[in-house]
Parts: sequence; structure tokens; C-alpha cells
Amino acid sequence: MRNFFSPGRPSEPSSPAAVSAQPDNQLSDTEGSQATVEPKQLEANDAASEKKGLLARPWTRRDIGILSSLVFLGLGLIAVIIALPIVYTRDMNQDMGDVYNLYNSKHEDPSYHMKENHPVFGIHNFPDPGLIEHNGTWYAFGTNPKKHDPNTIHIPVATSTNFVNWTLHHDYDAMPTIGNWEKEVNHWAPDVIQRDDGKFVLYYSGQTKNFDRHHCIGAAVSTSTDPMGPYIPLNESLACPHEYGGAIDPSPFKDADGKLYVVYKGDGNSVGRGGYCGNSIKPLHPVPLILQELESNGFTKVGEPKIILDIDDSDGPLIEAPDIIRTDDGTYYLAFSSHCFTSLGYNVKYAHAKSVKGPYTRVDRPLLQTTDFGLEAPGGATLSKDGTKMVFHANCGGWRCMYASAIDIRSHNSTIVLASLDLEISKIGTTTSVNLTS
Repeated sequence: MRNFFSPGRPSEPSSPAAVSAQPDNQLSDTEGSQATVEPKQLEANDAASEKKGLLARPWTRRDIGILSSLVFLGLGLIAVIIALPIVYTRDMNQDMGDVYNLYNSKHEDPSYHMKENHPVFGIHNFPDPGLIEHNGTWYAFGTNPKKHDPNTIHIPVATSTNFVNWTLHHDYDAMPTIGNWEKEVNHWAPDVIQRDDGKFVLYYSGQTKNFDRHHCIGAAVSTSTDPMGPYIPLNESLACPHEYGGAIDPSPFKDADGKLYVVYKGDGNSVGRGGYCGNSIKPLHPVPLILQELESNGFTKVGEPKIILDIDDSDGPLIEAPDIIRTDDGTYYLAFSSHCFTSLGYNVKYAHAKSVKGPYTRVDRPLLQTTDFGLEAPGGATLSKDGTKMVFHANCGGWRCMYASAIDIRSHNSTIVLASLDLEISKIGTTTSVNLTS
């Protein structure tokens, strides 16, 4: 160990013997004098020594308690940092289900309380009916009878001559073959329009082969001038917006100027964040109603599609089943359904505009909702092009059955209500005419 002295030079050896006795590791004058140590440096060395001693010596209960408290506080802070985003995200992503509010009926139109306005039962297991009248006969086209069954009818048809008594044409398929782009199963919500050349074009939702289980819009042309078909489908889909999860529920419309359109639903809830009908967890995915102009052949697109309506807070996870008519005063009415079809919130809403491309103004009171005339989940409506009749489906003992009704469009306030199918049947040749009064 080195010996340090007071300030000054090291002591001189008194004799050669003393020099020889000096330790080998002692610095000589030729190697430089030993460093002097200031008092502050000594204090710092003492503190470092004391610190090392704190870590080296056995811990007291006080030391352990302090350290435990610090660790506990640190872990608590980490837990809070981790938990807050999780709680916030959980609250933001909470699935509220298909929450709906029925319109208050206390001060509504008295027509909803008149028994004669009650819709009539039409066809069992016939959802999403499309509608067309030709030569005194009404034709309704429905969703396929069985889900996920490649052997079921693709497009079933029912007919009526008085809009009250309907006949389902069992085992008849209006579109016996399918396009190259689609699967044999799940053909939904067909509707038909007549072209200028007398043939008919059928629009429908088909399940795609190359887009998971999503649907797109298909079109098929009749082989004759008979609305019963058969219809031959195109080998490519008419509309398939992938950003909206495909498309369903097409409905054709011919304007007063002769222009032809198809309106359909961008199936946004099929690519939503989950929950009820795939889209009840916020933020909700857009579910737009889209209008596409067509050439006179009924399937060649003109220009770009246009969104004419999207969901709002009153619609639950979606809107769907659009249908457009135009009245003689130049007002366009857009019927549609909101909420999930499995919910009692499912309904028939409508909006109006002065242009087929909108903007459309919603009407507060749905045309039909659960509890109206004892119905449950009425929806998927199609209006006759003259604005006097309507077909739709509603729950019926575990199925969705077609109902038929008369409607009254009141131009003075742009509202629609149900009316009475008051039949005064008179035979004119082989045609049965039906006079409707409201």
C-alpha cells in the first residue's frame, strides 16, 4: 500500500541501506513526484466508498420497504398506461347491436289505424320481391327459396291479375342458367324492366367466384317478350365495387326522358368492423345507395356511378333495398330499408328529390315499421311505377313472406301512406282490372 504524506516532497533516505530497503513499487524522483490530494477529493472518495457500502451491506427492513413501494408505484403506472388505451378502445368498439326506435304513433296519419289499409298476404317464403306489370298481369320475382343450396331455383316467380290473389309458379326458374362470374347459390332480390325492343332485363345479386362470399350485381336478358323469361345472364357482373364489399339489391328505373338506370346497395356492412349485420361497431363502414345510368340495352354502363344516399345515425348498421319511382309532378321517391333484416328495426323508409340523382330529403316517419298493421320487420319493398301499389316482405313464423298493398302518394307534402285495396273487379275480355281508392 502506498503511503501519502503531508504536502511537500517525499522524505530523503538517510543512507544507502535505507534506499535499498525502499519498496520496488515506490515512485522515484525520476518517475515524478506523488500527486497531492485536496480535501474535496477526499470527501468525494469517502462518499463513493459509502455508496458502495450501501449496496454491499445487508438491507434493512426500511430499505426493502422503500424499494418495494417504488417498484409497486412503477408497476401501477405501467398498468395504467397499458389499460387506458384498452378501455378507451373497448368503449369505442363496443357492439351496441341493432338499436332501433319505432316512430311514435300518437300523432301520426290516421291511415295507419284503418283496418281496410291492411296489406294482404301474398306468397310464403318470398323475400325481397321485385315487381312489374305487363298486359294486365302482375309479376313478382323473389330471392331464391333455399340458402346455400345449389339445387334450388335461382329466380322464383309469382303472378296475379288482381294484386290480391297471388300464384307461385312452383319449380319454375326464370333464370335456369348462371353467368361465368357467379356461383350456383344465393341469388337475391331480383327485379325486372322492359326495354324499348320489347324484351326484358332482369337484375339480381349473385354470389361471386373470386371475391370470397361477397355478392355483385348481375343482369340477364329475356329470350322473348314474355316477362316470365327465361332469362340468359351476362358472363360478367354489371357492378361489383370491392371497396364497399360488392353490391346487392338492384332495382331498375326508366326516367321520363327515356334514360335507363339501375340503383343498388354498396354492401358496406359485409366489410364492416363486425357486430350486428357486420357493421354495428363504430366507426361504421359506409353503406351507400348507388345509381348507375345504362344504355338502352339495359346493361352497358354510361358514365360513373353516383352515390345518392348513405347511412345516418337512425339507420343502424345499414340501408338497402333501394327502389325509385317518379310521379307526374316530377318528384322522385326513393324507397329503402334500414337496420338488419333479422332485427325488428327493419322497415321501409323513403326520401324524395327533384332530380333522380338527388339530393334526396328523408321523411321522418317510415312508410312501414314493426307494429304497423301487426307486421314484424317489414322491408325490401318495390313500388309500382305508377305509384299506386307496393309489394314487400315481413316476418311470418320464421320465414319472410310477401305482402301486397295499395299506397297513396300525397304530393302536397311529399308523403306516402298505405291505402285500401278496395276491389271493384270487372272483366274486360281476359283482363281483370283493379280500382284502388284511398
